[in-house]
Amino acid sequence: MSMREGIICKALSGFYYVDDGQAVTACRARGKHRYAKLTPLVGDRVRFTPLEGGNGALDEILPRKNEFYRPAVANIDLLVVVASQAVPVTDPFLIDRVAAIAAGRGCETLVCVNKCDLEPGEDLARIYKRAGFPTLQVSAETGEGLDKLRQAIADKVCAFTGNSGVGKSSILNALETDFSLATGEISNKLGRGRHTTRHVELFRLSCGALAVDTPGFSSFDVDKMELARKEELQYAFREFAPFLGKCRFQDCAHVKEKGCAVIEAVRVGEIPPTRHQSYIRLYEQARAIPDWQRKET
Repeated sequence: MSMREGIICKALSGFYYVDDGQAVTACRARGKHRYAKLTPLVGDRVRFTPLEGGNGALDEILPRKNEFYRPAVANIDLLVVVASQAVPVTDPFLIDRVAAIAAGRGCETLVCVNKCDLEPGEDLARIYKRAGFPTLQVSAETGEGLDKLRQAIADKVCAFTGNSGVGKSSILNALETDFSLATGEISNKLGRGRHTTRHVELFRLSCGALAVDTPGFSSFDVDKMELARKEELQYAFREFAPFLGKCRFQDCAHVKEKGCAVIEAVRVGEIPPTRHQSYIRLYEQARAIPDWQRKET
């Protein structure tokens, strides 16, 4: 049979489930030498050959736009970071860390403040609107803001992530009534989700989006080797851009140097303090990783 093209929507028990727009075919990889040592990932565009019995053989992985390690996904256009200022309260550092990694992968970030029926999250939303991120305040419970979210993700491959309990799966359930993801119950004692997504899967939504539901932050980006090198990290903070090159010292790290234009911008209120604090924490993490330890991207 002739070869077809599709996208891997799920990887489970040695099978890669490929969606070609008409059907989903369970494929086995032919051999590692065919992929130049690449492991197929959810989100990969691939070529496969249908076989008798309804399964298929995965022949080739097409060139990737980007890839992430935790969880293992590829070709993400938009990373939707779900946050909350209700229970649980999201630490802005978690958003900043994911946004910095996404920037290094050529992936746009959308900040989605959920549970706005309980707590509007104005302070959190204001930080990211000022920084230039697309930012929405939504409620999976009442439906507020979901139409704008549908428009923002339409026809894109997007991944939903956020700290456990903020309502990633609830938002996906509210966006698409035809399927139901297992949503986590919030433990009042712990303030976090009891049950979390167990594997990565790509869902086709009626708005044209392909959406990945991922585990929480505890699994998403703990591999610090995904961070940009310390010299490149400044470019992942978009609101730093007007001040770069204006510091007293050419090799300014924007941490505590005298004559730093970024630090001055924080002092006068042009850059939110939480964003600069996150930058410093990420800079220290990046500085601790030698180049030989980093994974190639």
